[in-house]
Amino acid sequence: MTEHSTARADWEERIGRPSDLRLDTGSLPPPSGLTAVSGTGHVRLAWHHVDGALGYLVYRADSPTGPFEPLDHRGGDVLAVPRPPYADTLLEPGRRYWYKVASWSDGGAGELSPETVDGVATAPGDSTPTTHVIVDAVADPQPLPDVWRRMIGAEHLSLLTWDGDGPGGTDVAAEYAAALRLMRDEIGVRSVRAHGTFLPECVTVRDDGRFDFSGLDEVYDRLLGIGLTPVVELSFMPAELAADPSYTVFGYQGIASVPRDWERWGDLCRDLTIHLRDRYGADEVAGWEFEVWNEANLEVFWNGTQSDYHRLYEVAARAVKSVDPRIRVGGPGSAAAGWVGPLLEHCREHDVPIDFVSTHTYGNAPLDFRPLARSFAEKTGRKEPEILWTEWGVTPTHFHRVSDSVFAAPFVLHGMKSALETTDCLAYWVATDHFEELGWPQRLFHGGFGLLTVGNLRKPRFWALLLLSELRGGRIPATATGDGAEALVEALATRTPEHTAVDVLVWNGTLDQTKIDGAAALNRTVTVTVNGLAPGATYEATSYRVDQTHGNIQAVWDDLGGGAWPDERQWEKLHAADELPPEQLDDLTVGATGTASVTFALPMPGIRAIRLTRR
Repeated sequence: MTEHSTARADWEERIGRPSDLRLDTGSLPPPSGLTAVSGTGHVRLAWHHVDGALGYLVYRADSPTGPFEPLDHRGGDVLAVPRPPYADTLLEPGRRYWYKVASWSDGGAGELSPETVDGVATAPGDSTPTTHVIVDAVADPQPLPDVWRRMIGAEHLSLLTWDGDGPGGTDVAAEYAAALRLMRDEIGVRSVRAHGTFLPECVTVRDDGRFDFSGLDEVYDRLLGIGLTPVVELSFMPAELAADPSYTVFGYQGIASVPRDWERWGDLCRDLTIHLRDRYGADEVAGWEFEVWNEANLEVFWNGTQSDYHRLYEVAARAVKSVDPRIRVGGPGSAAAGWVGPLLEHCREHDVPIDFVSTHTYGNAPLDFRPLARSFAEKTGRKEPEILWTEWGVTPTHFHRVSDSVFAAPFVLHGMKSALETTDCLAYWVATDHFEELGWPQRLFHGGFGLLTVGNLRKPRFWALLLLSELRGGRIPATATGDGAEALVEALATRTPEHTAVDVLVWNGTLDQTKIDGAAALNRTVTVTVNGLAPGATYEATSYRVDQTHGNIQAVWDDLGGGAWPDERQWEKLHAADELPPEQLDDLTVGATGTASVTFALPMPGIRAIRLTRR
């Protein structure tokens, strides 16, 4: 068995096993007001909000008496959604289904709703169903929280100093740095969160017991030179400090063991913080986040218990704060939105500092952890912790074709819109396919987590973030109505303060990953109507789109014959095609009512951006 296949087999064996049971923090009453509306290719569900709920879990049955099972859209590690509406597309048109819903707390799903509703998805007819998006340009623009810009994920940052050949014969260090520059320049990302702060190429232990951070200095110097700051993830465990140095994960064998000497763990975290402060300046480092460990609630990443993690966190947090109390410290950096409540409870009971809670989820929009953060603040009198999703993506599965697909592009916009009011950061995992957790990529399109391929070609998910980043001005209301509105077809809109431009970003997507290649029943015709424009004025209309034939670099590669790696001529053609050109639509002349409309086809999956600029 090769090193690549051995690492993957070990990962797949251990990734699903928790390191310890999480605490049960109780349940909430089920939501009321459950409704189901039958639509083309889907059933749209909605319900009333429950105070304190982190999200909701939808259940379905083939009869009104059950059994009711959670709906699994085949892509998420947490099936609960943060809020309604929800589109069930994992169904057979013409067949009736029955639904219930439960509130989701930190302890999981509560009781099922007493109400049972039913719905039947209709098959597509001769004409494509229509959805309307109404944009209110009269409204005062509100700030658009840039939760996608605060942080991006990346493989261990020591790849910035990699000196060997990479996948396809590439220069890993140069392409890795170039990818991060693209994230900075085109998306506006400000910091990078990566594993491996304490990997041996970054930190070593000298014979006299002191720590040598010279390897980390070289890495951080290069990152800061790019214009990005690090999120200091305090992991993995140096071999000299580990209770079990043989307990490793990934091809590069990060040590996931508890420390054998807890005081030495504290020394490491304190000495690191002092070193960073002295090298980069106290005010600079005070603006960084220090996150304690990664996904300790999974056995593959931690051989201790939940209590052991709480001790790990407490020792690290107190050590960092002893150097500079301004530095933001948090955790648990957990998988599948776990362990957040228990960590907050530990910090409350033992007066442990915590500035942010961090966790991860994949294949779904992030849950709403504001109830936990607010409760902690109310009980302690301390500032409400920030909520940072330090890993998020379309799938947790390595080498999954969804990562290269157009399907993932509207998924990104759905998640980001959902997070605007509930989080402080939603960091996509990861920037680039230069990624070696389970071995280097074996081919150009291999289902890598990156927004960029090896060679820094932009995938559809990258274009989704770029279009989001190019919205100008402040947010104004954009409301969808019609078949699939707000559950499949969603929108964001902005207006410049001078009323000179309106941007409308519309997308059509589903969580259901059985529809990776699209579904004709979910295609829509969309009419965008903008109210509040200057009567009689003329607006230039520019469009950008992402679908199977636009912004889809894998389709270009397939047309070139595909294969493992491009030759020089193919690289030239791929880079020439790596663009999202504007399409000029007919100018719009606004009528006396101050209203103008644009109609277009929007496939599922698909994104359309419309920019109206006053002449």
